[in-house]
Order: sequence, then structure tokens, then C-alpha cells
Amino acid sequence: MPRTTRRRCKPISPPCSPPPSPAAFPPFQQERWHDDAQTAASRDKGHGRHERRTLTATTWLNQYLDWPRVGQVFRLVRERRAKGETTVEVVYGLTSLTREHADADRLLALTRAHWGIENGLHYTRDETLGEDRCRVRRGAAPRVLASLRNVAVHVLRGMDTPSMAAATREFAADPRRALDFLTDPRSTSE
Repeated sequence: MPRTTRRRCKPISPPCSPPPSPAAFPPFQQERWHDDAQTAASRDKGHGRHERRTLTATTWLNQYLDWPRVGQVFRLVRERRAKGETTVEVVYGLTSLTREHADADRLLALTRAHWGIENGLHYTRDETLGEDRCRVRRGAAPRVLASLRNVAVHVLRGMDTPSMAAATREFAADPRRALDFLTDPRSTSE
């Protein structure tokens, strides 16, 4: 007879309260906040979901932070709606970019472009090449394997295949072709 050995955990503390709005500050600070804060928003639709991103950036907090070369502080709110369910994620960040180098619109674009790096390089290394599943942890071996994976990503991108996974499967099916490609990349362009 099956038996449950672990009960469902209940939340110990109440959910976090939302951060104070500028209206919670005295009038002088509210005026300073409104003069300084910049907001940018974007909406995207795709893959069955709607997403709205709102970034608010300010230099108002720079004098209070003990952080070298801080240029701006920002709050990014990501609101996603998929399959009738809405999730809200709030991210706080700081950057060395000053307001002259990046206003709120540019910061929003930069935070969005960050995921292009994650999806383009790290996803390929993690999923296609199995980096996260690798059990090598000691000495210089992890660094050497990471370097070899970077070389593999560069080599595989040079192939005429629809994806990195397809190129990996081709070479796994025919290792001699992989060796030929490494010695003479033009040899596989048939």
C-alpha cells in the first residue's frame, strides 16, 4: 500500500508586499522622483503568450548606493499571459551606463538583448552539447572541456545544416566526416 512520507509544505511567511510607490514619499521627494524617473514599455506576442515589459530607470538612488561607478538603477516588470494564466516578475538592476549613454528605452532593449546571448550560446552549450550534464568537476578539466565546446560551437556554425543539433547528429552518425571537416572544412560542402 503506497504511503505519503512528505506532507505538503505551507508558506511560512506572508507574501512580500509590493515596493512603495512614489506617492508614498513626501511631496518634495515625489517631485524629485517624477523629474528623474524614466519609463519605457514594450509588448510582444508569440509562442502562445502575450508579454509586457515595463522598465523604470532612475539616477535618484545613485547617491545612496555603495556601489562603484553606478550610473542608473532600474526596475523591470515582466507580465506574461499564457493559457489564461498571468505571471508577474519584477527584476531590479543597476548599470554603469549613465543616462546620457542609455535612456530607459535603450536599457529595455539591452535587457532584452541579454537573452539573445543566453539563448544563442549558452542554450547550445547546455542542451545540444550537454554541458550541464557533464560530471567533470576537478582541476583544469572543466575549463578545457568548456574551451573545446566553444570550438565545437564555432565549427558547427560553419556547417550548412538547419541547426546545431542537426550538425551534431550528422557528425555523430559519421565520425570520419567529422575528422575530414576538421582537417578541411570545404570537404563536407557537397
